[in-house]
Amino acid sequence: MKIYTRTGDKGTTGLIGGARIEKNSARISAIGDVDELNAAIGLARCLAEGDLGVELARIQCWLFDLGAQLASPPGRPNRTEAIGAGQVRLLEESIDVQTARLEPLRHFILPGGSELAARLHQARSVCRRAERSILELDAHEAIGVEALAFINRLSDWLFTAARTANRLAGVMDVKWEHTGE
Repeated sequence: MKIYTRTGDKGTTGLIGGARIEKNSARISAIGDVDELNAAIGLARCLAEGDLGVELARIQCWLFDLGAQLASPPGRPNRTEAIGAGQVRLLEESIDVQTARLEPLRHFILPGGSELAARLHQARSVCRRAERSILELDAHEAIGVEALAFINRLSDWLFTAARTANRLAGVMDVKWEHTGE
């Protein structure tokens, strides 16, 4: 299989089911942001061990599924509905388990601490951008409540995982200090 096909040289790309759309469409922007999120999580995963590493691997697969769902518009052949309530529930359960092991959050924290935590915070910010792109697409074409809940919950999971990474590394979260200026 060749990597290049030349079919996108004029600014279009193919979707699941064969339709072609402009590469600067809201749909392709959302797919691209989900892909960037997956890459950011891949970087974090290079540093993750144990349960965090396992969960990050699973999340990367779910993000690939979400990309496939976004690439198969409603009403088209081969429509993919890959993201459901099960993924959201598993993220929530993981957040609850991690939170029970963390000090209560009493202040805002800045991205940082350990390198893994910083990378997870970066992935969280990319996740928020992907969420905005998906919401922009959803404003014109229904994406599905489960996919919207999943991407929102994932940013919560990434925040919690960053705090967990700091705890496991024996590093304090970086407390935000108001400068007063």
